[in-house]
Amino acid sequence: MSKILEVQNLVKKFGDNYAIKNVSFSVNEGEVLAIIGSSGSGKSTVLRCINQLEKIDGGNIKICGDSMIKEIKTENKLPKKYDSKNKKVVYTDKETLNKMNLECGMVFQNFNLFPHLTVLENVTEAMIQVLKKSKDEADKEGTKILTRMGLEAKINQYPCNLSGGEQQRASIARTLAINPKIIFMDEPTSALDPELVGEVLKVVKQLASEKRTMVIVTHEIGFAREIADRVIFMSKGEIIEEGKPEEVIDNPKKERTKEFLQRYLK
Repeated sequence: MSKILEVQNLVKKFGDNYAIKNVSFSVNEGEVLAIIGSSGSGKSTVLRCINQLEKIDGGNIKICGDSMIKEIKTENKLPKKYDSKNKKVVYTDKETLNKMNLECGMVFQNFNLFPHLTVLENVTEAMIQVLKKSKDEADKEGTKILTRMGLEAKINQYPCNLSGGEQQRASIARTLAINPKIIFMDEPTSALDPELVGEVLKVVKQLASEKRTMVIVTHEIGFAREIADRVIFMSKGEIIEEGKPEEVIDNPKKERTKEFLQRYLK
């Protein structure tokens, strides 16, 4: 199995506060990784750093072998990931960063659909503007993806006319439209009413069954246990425990993991 994602000693600060402290993990092709933890534990920040929505302060991120941070040689020829003068990481060239961005698809908790575009236009926008496909080709592919999401009757509707579950499925369809190597989901069900959660989880399960590589930040512990190949538990910006769902969720070793899960699992 080839590694699609490598996160190496990732550091992210907001002012003097560490949001992420030396976080390292990797994801293999076809693997589903679930990240769980309390609010403020750094889960979503990790995803935002990988997707270049936040600048990192230390470490490195590799996607499909491409490195986000340019390694600078020091006088003793050892690789160093900090500018020796101001101690800041130096990002690689824009072309590589854009390539890495295209390998990633992000599904946000609040959908982030364009309100002035129809559901189909939301899905085809990136195909036309970024992938340079013709409108006819994009419309055909977009309709096919939306049909898979159970939204064929909604393609000409605007997001405001969709339920939360339908909006999130449209958001997933938009992500699939660029055919990313790895899909990131940030609490994909947290903005939904309880009765709508199931329809989104069903779509995510389908993607997992297709061996789509995914990293999912979720508070749905039962869902994480069912869908994930591996689970990471984070607390205060650090990885506390990592392993298979039956290890981390059912038989946690660390006290902080046990305390967290006691709130969710009876």
